[in-house]
Amino acid sequence: MVFHTQKALDAFAAYAAHYNDQDPKVRLKIDHTYRVAGLCRRIARSLDLPEEEVRLAWLCGLLHDVGRFEQLRRFGTFIDAQSIDHAACGAQVLFEEGHIRDYLDDDSEDELLHQAVALHSVYRLPPLDERTARFCNILRDADKIDILRANVEFPLEDIYNVSREELYHSPISAGVAEAFYEHHAVLRTLRHGPIDNIVGHMSLVYELVFPESLRIVKEQGWLEKLMAFSSENAETAHTLSGMRTHMHAWLEEQLT
Repeated sequence: MVFHTQKALDAFAAYAAHYNDQDPKVRLKIDHTYRVAGLCRRIARSLDLPEEEVRLAWLCGLLHDVGRFEQLRRFGTFIDAQSIDHAACGAQVLFEEGHIRDYLDDDSEDELLHQAVALHSVYRLPPLDERTARFCNILRDADKIDILRANVEFPLEDIYNVSREELYHSPISAGVAEAFYEHHAVLRTLRHGPIDNIVGHMSLVYELVFPESLRIVKEQGWLEKLMAFSSENAETAHTLSGMRTHMHAWLEEQLT
């Protein structure tokens, strides 16, 4: 594969420029995209991949959330269940509408890039060849890591489209708590309130594939800040305290 990093950066900037970057949600996704691309590069290098493969991982990160911008423009939300599958939308923009050629002329990795973009937010990856699965997992890890940051830096009321009252007083659903303690991601169908989304994002850490990804989570500290959410619902606050203790122990075990 032959491509120029600056060409890809220019193409993404040109695409994002069609949307209002003064809108905090648009700015959130622009910044998220650049960070995920950088995280993909770091994770790929931790695997001692050739530099060309590292650059391909970086490109997966740059492309992965192209569909978020159109989702926001059309529906005003980032919640797929209330709008569209943003990953499928991104794949359509890039590969059906042909915008992938804005990023690179070489089509030799189009199939891998298509799979990485289209599958980056699915609950479980389908059967894939080893190389494609590796790049999908690099991207999925990087995306999960930065989602933790976005949920700390950006007002949760705006991310989840809820009021402060709903956010700070909602309970944790039983199925969400069960999934957390079973150490796996929380299905969207189990989430019934805004606090369920916070626990769901905490649970993403259980799904990280590569050791470097867990090291980054501990180093960055965003998980710790997300887990420190101060609910005004006494039962929720008690449950979150237990979850924090459990996650601390699990993470330390994984890193030793």
